Amino acid sequence: MSHTITITLSDAEHKALGVVALDQNDWIQNAVHERCRIAIEEIVAAEVQRKLAAGEPITGTKDEVVMAAQIESAAERRARIEAEAAARQSVEAVAQ
Repeated sequence: MSHTITITLSDAEHKALGVVALDQNDWIQNAVHERCRIAIEEIVAAEVQRKLAAGEPITGTKDEVVMAAQIESAAERRARIEAEAAARQSVEAVAQ
């Protein structure tokens, strides 16, 4: 499966990006794919360490490892951190 993500640049943003990139679309594609590559490497490294510590076999391609990993998305992480902060504030308010 693949996903298509569309962005909209203002005329000024498009012009400004043209100052640093020969082709705006290519630059954006490369930037996103490179960030994804870095995230994949981070997830795979963490999963390999987790599996080694648990004595589990390490199998599959990098994509398969990422898809099977029980990982927290940025949105999930933010929601968890906000909930933890709210819980701490409630405890502190009760303690006062």
